[in-house]
Amino acid sequence: MFGLTAKETALFKKLSTPQKIQAYLDELPINYEKNGETCSSPRVAIQNNKAHCIEGALIAATALWFHGEKPLLLDLKTINIKIDPDHVVALYKKNGYWGALSKTNHHVLRSRDPIYKTVRELALSYFHEYFLTKTGEKTLRMYSRPFSLKKFGTSWITSEENLWNIAEALDLSPHFDIVPKTQKTHIHLASHHERKTASIPEWSKSNPRT
Repeated sequence: MFGLTAKETALFKKLSTPQKIQAYLDELPINYEKNGETCSSPRVAIQNNKAHCIEGALIAATALWFHGEKPLLLDLKTINIKIDPDHVVALYKKNGYWGALSKTNHHVLRSRDPIYKTVRELALSYFHEYFLTKTGEKTLRMYSRPFSLKKFGTSWITSEENLWNIAEALDLSPHFDIVPKTQKTHIHLASHHERKTASIPEWSKSNPRT
């Protein structure tokens, strides 16, 4: 299936529920892109034993697809990607409610349990925790509609090349505003305590647990 090797197939067979997929992502070291930016396929990320957010989301979407679910991504856009990166998660539904699977190096942008009636509700759940740790400015501003990976076929799952075409298509897909124009001046900065706790990484640059 998907051109996977026997070893890869065995792994994806084990990732049979959102909980198991998230547990796998949590144990996967963060990709600090020490040799330049990457958007690795699930195969390459698994082989390298590291992933950042979109790479983790692609692994999660593949696992969901492997078990008969739709391979969907959600893009969360910030005010300025140069100072605060966008975040990408994999979406899934249980009993009509949306949840998300997430690879992150900090506790604030983690997975979401399937309790949200709409994708907008789920996206809004990230707003208060999406801020700059130096200033406390809350930066989340837009979210995409569910982005299906089926349109790209299946070769991307095992590609040896970076998946920039998928990343670009996701970035250019329809997005919706989170903050009403009338409310932009009423947003509080995150407190010093929030900023302090949010600045603690799970994986250091040398990759041991912190």
